[in-house]
Amino acid sequence: MQGIILGIESTAHTFSFGIVGTDGKLSPSKSSLFRPEEGGIHPREAADHHSDSTARLLDSVGKTEGFEWGDVIAIAFSQGPGLGPCLRVGASVARTLSSTLEVPLVGVNHCVAHIEVGRNQTGCEDPVLLYVSGGNTQVIARADGRYRVLGETLDIGIGNMLDKFARIHGIPFPGGPEIERLASNIKPSKEISLDEVSLPYGVHGMDLAFSGMLTSAIQKVSEGVPLDRMCWSLQEHSFSACVEVAERAMAHTGKNELLLGGGVACNDRIREMATIMCEERGATCHWPEKQYCIDNGTMIAELGRRMLECGIYTELMDSAINPALRTDNTAVVWD
Repeated sequence: MQGIILGIESTAHTFSFGIVGTDGKLSPSKSSLFRPEEGGIHPREAADHHSDSTARLLDSVGKTEGFEWGDVIAIAFSQGPGLGPCLRVGASVARTLSSTLEVPLVGVNHCVAHIEVGRNQTGCEDPVLLYVSGGNTQVIARADGRYRVLGETLDIGIGNMLDKFARIHGIPFPGGPEIERLASNIKPSKEISLDEVSLPYGVHGMDLAFSGMLTSAIQKVSEGVPLDRMCWSLQEHSFSACVEVAERAMAHTGKNELLLGGGVACNDRIREMATIMCEERGATCHWPEKQYCIDNGTMIAELGRRMLECGIYTELMDSAINPALRTDNTAVVWD
């Protein structure tokens, strides 16, 4: 069957439509990012943003060079996990398009989509995934027909932690890029007393925790530690914790590929740290292009393609969203 799969991403702040050909060729997504005027993401406000963006984004998709609505053979959408009001908008648009175009509907697991788009782009076959995003931090590996969570955050996602730290210090959402920029100005051997910027370490066996790290960093800035130094320290401590748990997962599973995914995987420092760890183990480190690290419709389409190849699609009566969907809830039957 030739054609294209249209994917819809709506789990949180990003509303996005992406296209993947049945041959696995990825195309850049058409996306709109909800940016709150103050505070964090309010689910209803983000959902209203998604609704208001639908017509414009669909029009943009329709004007993509070479795109024809008649070539669409399936509509994939994020069924979970995510913010309920946001997921409902994407699911409603997906059902409407599926019905209008008379093509199958494929509800996909957002977390698994990050893995599959990374595998597509990088060519890695059986990696450990270090999934670092706003709402999630997990270390994942495939075993016995599922992607198993070997370790995860016990409180908040690493991206959420960075955004909270940024917001408290007047940095607009998303805060990660500016934290990375400020941290890059620091030369630790010359400018920093390590005692001054020491933070609680977030490793708990195979799991992680970031709340104590965040609270301590905020306190130190209030006591006079320069913001750029704490940005550096926050990255070093949180990224080291993630890479340590990822290495432990690689040792446990015997796998020799590490794949980075999620919005925080755009950060050059965590890429550098993960690469060093992998080189020391004789392993390889991979990540997709930044446009496929962040939430995007193309990754949803890619997982939809893999599921469709295996004859998996979603009946309308089974298309309800699942905000609490777990990575390991999804059976993985494709290669």
